[in-house]
Amino acid sequence: MSTKFRAGMLALSVSAALGTAPAYAFDDASAEEVEKIVVVGSRAAPRSIADSAVPVDIVGGDELSKSGSSDMLDQLVSTVPSFNVRAQPISDAATLIRPVNLRGLSSDSTLVLLNGKRRHRASVIAFQGGGVNDGAQGPDISVIPSVALKQVEVLRDGAAAQYGSDAIAGVMNFVLKDDADGGSISVKRGEFYEGDGATTTVDGNIGLPFTDDGSINLSFQLKNADATSRSVQRPDAQGLADAGNAAIQDPAQIWGNPEIEDDITLFGNVLLDLDNDKEFYMFGNYSERDVTGGFYYRNPHNRSNVYSIDGGETLLVGDVAQAIEGAERTCAVVPANVPNVLDTDDYKAMVADPNCFSMNQIFPGGYTPQFGGNITDTSLTVGTRGDVSTGFLKDWYFDLSASVGRNESKFFLKNTLNPSLGLETPTDFDTGSYIQLEKTFNFDLVRAVEVGLDEPLNVATGLEFREESFEIISGEEASWKAGDYADQGFNIGSHGFKGFGPEAQGRNDRRNWAAYLDLEAYLTEDFMVGTALRWEDFNTFGSTTNYKLTAQYSMTDEISLRASTSTGFRAPTVGQANVVNTATSMVNGELIQSFTAPPTDPLASFYGGKELTPEESESYAMGIVYSSGDFFLTIDAYSIEVTDRIAQSSQITVRAEDHEELRSLGVQNPELISAVTYFANDFDTTTQGVDVVANYSMELMGGDTQFSLAYNFNETEVDKFDPDTVDEGKVRRLEEGMPDQRATFTMSQSWDDVSAFVRMNYFGEYYATHADDTSEWGSETADSAFTFDAEVSYFFSDSITLTLGANNIFDQEAEELKDGTYGVLGAQYYESGPFDYNGGFYYGKVTYKF
Repeated sequence: MSTKFRAGMLALSVSAALGTAPAYAFDDASAEEVEKIVVVGSRAAPRSIADSAVPVDIVGGDELSKSGSSDMLDQLVSTVPSFNVRAQPISDAATLIRPVNLRGLSSDSTLVLLNGKRRHRASVIAFQGGGVNDGAQGPDISVIPSVALKQVEVLRDGAAAQYGSDAIAGVMNFVLKDDADGGSISVKRGEFYEGDGATTTVDGNIGLPFTDDGSINLSFQLKNADATSRSVQRPDAQGLADAGNAAIQDPAQIWGNPEIEDDITLFGNVLLDLDNDKEFYMFGNYSERDVTGGFYYRNPHNRSNVYSIDGGETLLVGDVAQAIEGAERTCAVVPANVPNVLDTDDYKAMVADPNCFSMNQIFPGGYTPQFGGNITDTSLTVGTRGDVSTGFLKDWYFDLSASVGRNESKFFLKNTLNPSLGLETPTDFDTGSYIQLEKTFNFDLVRAVEVGLDEPLNVATGLEFREESFEIISGEEASWKAGDYADQGFNIGSHGFKGFGPEAQGRNDRRNWAAYLDLEAYLTEDFMVGTALRWEDFNTFGSTTNYKLTAQYSMTDEISLRASTSTGFRAPTVGQANVVNTATSMVNGELIQSFTAPPTDPLASFYGGKELTPEESESYAMGIVYSSGDFFLTIDAYSIEVTDRIAQSSQITVRAEDHEELRSLGVQNPELISAVTYFANDFDTTTQGVDVVANYSMELMGGDTQFSLAYNFNETEVDKFDPDTVDEGKVRRLEEGMPDQRATFTMSQSWDDVSAFVRMNYFGEYYATHADDTSEWGSETADSAFTFDAEVSYFFSDSITLTLGANNIFDQEAEELKDGTYGVLGAQYYESGPFDYNGGFYYGKVTYKF
């Protein structure tokens, strides 16, 4: 980095303590250079991506919009080499808020910032999170629309010593637009080649002056997306239909993307220049959406604890007198191992007896529950920053801020029943809510101090206080009540997702303090070093101290070397320590009721649950940067060792011989719980990989051409695990569940009136599973695959642009399920694939800029 450039950028260091640049006006000549400036990874002057001692990707807001999807998660996948996200078709709460991965680690191992401030996490916990995300509770990135963003900065390096808990894999900083004038509005419409999943998105942005010395930038997005279906009719359902059961649907269950309704997001960003070189800022959001997805089909002959308790040999028949009056059982046995039980004389006689019933009388063709939720996300950050002109802090730059973030998920279940209530059961249920609330206060200081080096030593320090709470609100009584027929073997609570009962309701809180010191200096004009030290103290499990060392050496004007080493940690979330949930899981092709309990709950403790402690990590990275003219290349290798990783355990069978002892411990109806899971510090991993990022610009075909490559090799090895709570299948998913190799290659072309791009995506081999079933029956190694995206835009004028494009233009299919498995799963593809199983998607967009 030249001395001239460093001196110019030092004027921006006032923002570094927070990690986001204030609003400065730049002329057009410098706009392109400014876009290459990042503020994450260092608390000194913002640096160009070539001069950063750690790898950082910059994705502009316009670049994010070059995708058929309006979901921020999908938009980032094609631009950041080690960023992964998957669709979650039938995965309980993970269907509502999809978890993400950076460098092969769980979604809550990446710290998310908005304008440099910590973003609150979502209330949803991914109970079925595709192996690597099982039990993860990360922020809901999907609420952030690209129209609101100036750029996204992705720090691919451990940074817990700089920014705190969760930054084991890296940091993502979403920088909001702050223009004081201009704006845009656009309408996008698209659907999949199959003719479903139609999505309509309307978004807009406007910049307004705020007095003579400030700005207000406002953005909105409204989206609706139809559900998709990549289903096949289950043979068991078809067999019942062929035998004369007229209540069978075709298909019996829908396997595909959920329906998203009224997805509205509002973002605002306010800046105001105050007197005495100080600035006021405020930003926040309100977001809300309704999501409805599907569950698995319940067969009316053999679904356990609903239609049968002996595997379908006989129907489960309720005896009213026995339940209400304690009378002797009089209901006769009804054989169910027949083509259509509804046509048998035994069934008809049972129905005619007012003392006897079965769930077939409510759902004669079986049923497929619909699971959904209303997700509301709000946040607000207020602060002031500027130069201290008097007192003992004179010549320091300060940043004082307060943030609050809240995410609530209200769950519902339709087209199901509470079998223990008998024929009086409702079929729709409000099952309760999760609420995540976080409050954060920051005070940061930064100053350049002359110490006789080539440049002043940058000193940054600060304090942080955070309070986090996780609250469970109970559902309606019918969703959790143990009815009169529970003792006869009928399942308790809304089937598929049991409502939260009064015993689960409550709020748990945690508070922590943090202090850090960050030093960075050029020892010579070409050699920069930095160090950070952070101490945090939690009221629940004590304190932790972490460090980071970075260095960059410029060998020539074109080539530089960089390296870093750090320790890190991830505190268990309050939700992971206290969550309660009952859901349906797939094990060896069979659907079972699995209960998630807090690790200190009597049921979890009986099977080995213990108080959670933080994960700890050690990271090492080194890389090379080459920049010459219009060519730019970075190669970075990394290794991340994580000990005591927190995740949801595998399903632990609740044994019949343990029922009496569990009852004595206060566990209610243990005979109706097939398996229990809980969160535990149960394994250690080492993740190693290489990131390659390259860009080249040139003139071609009478226009401007840019080539860009992003490649990631990532490999995780489980070093140690507890075989009592982590099975071999989970280990294999952690090690092989995502492709070892991922790459995107993009060619962009622009002329005066037209711009276009073509993008190739490569996904290596991976271990494919479905519904968390890792048995030989339901899993296999999937082949590598290529997909291609393309888009063309025509500029009718400076104001109006028409865009047409498609993702997966050649309709590359996802990995198909094995023969024999689709009958149970009712789907065509494995759900754990790295790219969209729905196939090709085409879209059109009209944009008006003003």
